[in-house]
Amino acid sequence: MTRFEADNVAIIDHHQVEIDNVEKSIIRPGIGSCSTIIYNLFKEVGYEINDDDGVGTALYYGLFTDTNQFSELFNPLDRDMSDQIPHDASFINTLRTTNISLDELEIAGVAMLRYSFNEEYGFAVIKSQPCDPNILGLISDFLLQVDRVRTCVVFNENGDGYKLSVRSCVKEVNASELAGFLTEGIGSGGGHYEKAGGFIAEKLFREKNGFVSIDVYLSNRMMEYHDMYQIIYASEFEADISEMTLYAKKKLPIGFVKATDVLHTGMPITVRSLEGDMDLTVEDDLIIMIGVKGEVYPNRLEKFRRSNTVLDEKYDYDKYALEKNYIPTIKNRLTGQNHLLTDFAHVCIPKGEVKIYVKELTKGVKVFTAWDKEKYMLGKPGDYLAVRCDDLHDVYIIERKIFGMTYEKVEN
Repeated sequence: MTRFEADNVAIIDHHQVEIDNVEKSIIRPGIGSCSTIIYNLFKEVGYEINDDDGVGTALYYGLFTDTNQFSELFNPLDRDMSDQIPHDASFINTLRTTNISLDELEIAGVAMLRYSFNEEYGFAVIKSQPCDPNILGLISDFLLQVDRVRTCVVFNENGDGYKLSVRSCVKEVNASELAGFLTEGIGSGGGHYEKAGGFIAEKLFREKNGFVSIDVYLSNRMMEYHDMYQIIYASEFEADISEMTLYAKKKLPIGFVKATDVLHTGMPITVRSLEGDMDLTVEDDLIIMIGVKGEVYPNRLEKFRRSNTVLDEKYDYDKYALEKNYIPTIKNRLTGQNHLLTDFAHVCIPKGEVKIYVKELTKGVKVFTAWDKEKYMLGKPGDYLAVRCDDLHDVYIIERKIFGMTYEKVEN
């Protein structure tokens, strides 16, 4: 840290806001790194980073360390920066491989001797001595090598709270979601499907949990998480439609993109939205929908034609998306090139002819849909479980807010 005098002092941070209404401050706890915030401020004023002065490398390494070697890249702005900013890859590699000291090696070894394992749910919890976040990741990665450990959380105290490293090796548990659950209301967490991390603020933790130890809290919260969800595999699910209500989609304009209008058939792509990344392969009949909330989901040409009327109109994201937090993108995974999905989108209106059976959820549900058997859709109490009338194995979740906007009950 270098101290220097300045007429104006501003705060730029990505941690939790603990003091409100601070003058000249940009605090965005949903971002993974201060580097991302600074990078986007540079972009806003038109400053081009070419890394001739090492700024790109410095910001890139800041993101790398803040997000536990990119394992906690859960915000699309963080992911965009990691994809786009120029940097010295060789120097980054040198820094990346000089993070563990002999003392830290001992910390990792001692921590792994003191594990706590839950036999019923197959999760482990470990407390480590204070150390670099990389060491937490090292320990949690090693834990998943144990045949009976399916999920784990490794944590330590770091002065003003607790740093977490979360891992999952089963598709039924999204590590990013689990990290968010463990830190809900007392910190922040997120990352990837298999690797994630988080932070719990000591002050918020004590306000909510009193003198409960962090070890007990994490173990109880892990059990609560594993207890609270029903898991549905759409291809095997037999819906009891006698307990469900018939609805049809309102005729509201939404967006759609024919994948082959963007990239060639067979190309591996990542569709990125605020909800997360969706890995797909371009196929002749792949349609990517943009819903009324700006949410993105895949469709097939045959079903799309049955369900929608195409308008001779270019899609306008500002006009049709009710929430405009992040414009979805499509990325060529071979070249790394990004395209705004909205640049290729057109408008359609649901016909209302294809109807669905729905049931309001009273318990959390994870649905492995017909189009993605490896990653689930999460439904929370108050959301809706939906089954298409013309295909009872087309099962999915509709968020409560979106359901109210886009569906209407079919009267007998």
